[in-house]
Amino acid sequence: MTGPVIFWFKRDLRLHDSPALARAAALGPVIPLYIIEPELWRQTDASGRQYAFLRECLKELSAEVQGVGGALVIRVGNAPGVLEELRRHHGARQLVSHEETGNAWTYARDRAVARWARGQGVAWHELPQSGVVRRLSGRDGWAARRERFVRQPQVLPRGMRLVSGVASDAMPGAAALGMAPDPCPGRQPGGRAAGLALLNSFLHERGRAYRSAMSSPLSGETACSRLSPHLAFGSLSGREAAQAATARAGAIKGQKGWHGSVKSFQSRLAWRDHFMQKLEDQPDIEWRCLHPAYEGLRPRDTDAARLHAWATGQTGLPFVDACMRYLNHTGWLNFRMRSMVMAVASYHLWLDWRATGPVLARLFTDYEPGIHWSQVQMQSGTTGMNTIRIYNPVKQGHDQDPAGAFTRRWVPELAELPDEYLQEPWRWPNAGRVLGRAYPEPMVDVKRAARAARDAVWAVRKRDGFRQAAQTIVHKHASRRDSAGHFIRDPEPGVGQDRQLRFDL
Repeated sequence: MTGPVIFWFKRDLRLHDSPALARAAALGPVIPLYIIEPELWRQTDASGRQYAFLRECLKELSAEVQGVGGALVIRVGNAPGVLEELRRHHGARQLVSHEETGNAWTYARDRAVARWARGQGVAWHELPQSGVVRRLSGRDGWAARRERFVRQPQVLPRGMRLVSGVASDAMPGAAALGMAPDPCPGRQPGGRAAGLALLNSFLHERGRAYRSAMSSPLSGETACSRLSPHLAFGSLSGREAAQAATARAGAIKGQKGWHGSVKSFQSRLAWRDHFMQKLEDQPDIEWRCLHPAYEGLRPRDTDAARLHAWATGQTGLPFVDACMRYLNHTGWLNFRMRSMVMAVASYHLWLDWRATGPVLARLFTDYEPGIHWSQVQMQSGTTGMNTIRIYNPVKQGHDQDPAGAFTRRWVPELAELPDEYLQEPWRWPNAGRVLGRAYPEPMVDVKRAARAARDAVWAVRKRDGFRQAAQTIVHKHASRRDSAGHFIRDPEPGVGQDRQLRFDL
């Protein structure tokens, strides 16, 4: 085919380790394109903090493209329309992109692009950029296949020729796309330089205590890699992060603390692909319970007052409220606390995950659909194959914030409470001075709500046919032993010794 090749950037905002870009460069002169799709940013899982991060990534990507002699083309509109305009005006007959495991909207959009390409005789080449496998027939052998991909050399575009003179649109602000104001003062900055700096500081400075410090929101803020938004938007590739970790593992043999922490980080990179594979294999887990027996378990006409109180940190459960306020402020929360706030919403507040899931998606700057919807269902107990874990938020506050520093910072209304009562202010003899005035009464009795939830969820598991359906789900989605005899498991939050805890009542 003659004519330029359109390279469509999606969630892969980098030139480095880009198999699809290398393919485009080999096919002909390249039009490097990013499409800002207004309808995408009107979805219930999209937010201004995500768009702000994206804009910073695009600004740096544009500079990278200029550095190799071209200009990043930014267009605003629907993808088929934008691509058709480039085909007509520039004679493009080939389109190249990475495969995307995104939300339902992006899946429908890709189907529309595929129809356009077939109708116009445009060849669309899609290449993987992770261990996720499209049209996977089964999970047997998946872990080894993913490992082979990760070990392959990183791909750089060689001899890339960029098409000049292609018009670009101005990048709209969030308000122009119809998004509500979304202040996030503690949000991480976007762009590849920030991602590389985090990767380096984690593997050489911050990560020594990763394994032991990841569970607390206090220590996890620094000890965790904080790479998740860069992996979600693709300013770093998962493969380069995995290979950097492998190289570091070889260099720190025998160094106390480092070996276990780097190994845990490598496992979490593998889990990332594992969870994304679930959405790739079954897109409807974004809106349908993985195990059908759980449909109807919780009311779909959500209690709006409870939902708002949970989302804004006003439930009267101090540690939960501290975590949700921190998340609103920063756009990030460590994994264990993500699990806890979702579990409390699902079990104690008895809210359906299809109401709470979009709230968290919007709050997470690092929202990754494949991980998000699998975890939302896992922590609300609707998968049928994962352990039901009902966190006690009072116990978690004592365990993860023993001195109360995190809770006091984010729930300053409780400043006058003695440490003994900080996580259970309703037990304080002078509670009436604060509760119902400066700070709300607890929305639920923690132990009573947990017992009711446990009984309801386990009652579903006892129904006829539940086990047979669960076995089918396990066959399709559960982890497998790889060729070296190792498992890629569905992780439970926190460190190893916590995995024996089931009901923290």
